[in-house]
Amino acid sequence: MRKTPARLADGREIIYFDESGSPHRELRDPRPSAPPPTASELRFDPLTEEWVVMAAHRQGRTHLPASDACPLCPSTAERHTEIPASSYDVVTFENRFPALSYGEAPPGGADDLPVPRATGEGRCEVLCFADEHDASFVDLSPDRVRTIVDVWADRTRELSELPGVRQVFCFENRGAEIGVTLHHPHGQIYAYPFLTPRTRRTLDAARRYQERTGNNLFADTLRAEQHAGTRIVRRTEYWTAFVPSAARWPVELQVYPNRRVGDLPELTEEECDDLSVLYLDLLGRMDRLFGQPLPYVAAWHQAPVRSRRDLAYLHLELFSVRRAPDKLKYLAGSEAAMGVFVNDVLPETTAQRLREAAQ
Repeated sequence: MRKTPARLADGREIIYFDESGSPHRELRDPRPSAPPPTASELRFDPLTEEWVVMAAHRQGRTHLPASDACPLCPSTAERHTEIPASSYDVVTFENRFPALSYGEAPPGGADDLPVPRATGEGRCEVLCFADEHDASFVDLSPDRVRTIVDVWADRTRELSELPGVRQVFCFENRGAEIGVTLHHPHGQIYAYPFLTPRTRRTLDAARRYQERTGNNLFADTLRAEQHAGTRIVRRTEYWTAFVPSAARWPVELQVYPNRRVGDLPELTEEECDDLSVLYLDLLGRMDRLFGQPLPYVAAWHQAPVRSRRDLAYLHLELFSVRRAPDKLKYLAGSEAAMGVFVNDVLPETTAQRLREAAQ
């Protein structure tokens, strides 16, 4: 894989990851220069002890453009996009409308805030999986998925070195039902200046469990699911995919390496190869559940950058809001206001359906 960094007209970084050969790249962005993105603001909610990102500049971001106006397609002589190249394999670049960045700080805002505030420093990257506009992740080849796994690891390593970054999050949203704003096959990578609430809660639970038992909570959870077997969807030499026993979503999968590692850069070549095939298999099963493309979120849970890494266990979370061919799950009163999920589908039922959905 060849890695070629460059700069866009407003100074944002773009990096090409080419799988073979040495293509000549026109690295100059022909668009007029523009000011870099504005940084967001962080405000701390003392009631939940969580940081909230205020990013007013994102209100005007691109929203479901026509296919001939997609900003993630390759550039042409007639139309310049975010990617100043006529073709590409995999490419990542700093988001034009980032939730977090090292850009210019936002205006002062309200002076009477009763809560701590800070500049939203961090980094948000867009990761394009292919230059074909109408493709989806499930349509990719295992070789391309293998490249993407390497890119996730590469970006995790590099973003972890940025000032103040405490957590790196690789993820993909698919489907208008999930809320995607661009249909081109892509994911995102966030470098947070704080531990996210989900990570903080799970690591707190892992710490308490370790103090009680001397064991790792994630590893014991994986062993328990492997032993029970009823919610296992597929187990390979290097990975296990299962529906968690307390699944919140009507379709939910967790995918663990059988060997405990903290993050993507710690995976071996063999583990990455196996993941590339397994991941496509699982996405295919999800699409076959209801005979239509399934809207989903794919989220990598990695160890924090500089603390509590001994408690963590890398794993992938896949979930969908679709509960039937013509029905979606919405977060209503109990979920949205109280955080108490009510799942209409038993995890054991979902696991059985996914096992039956094998190609």
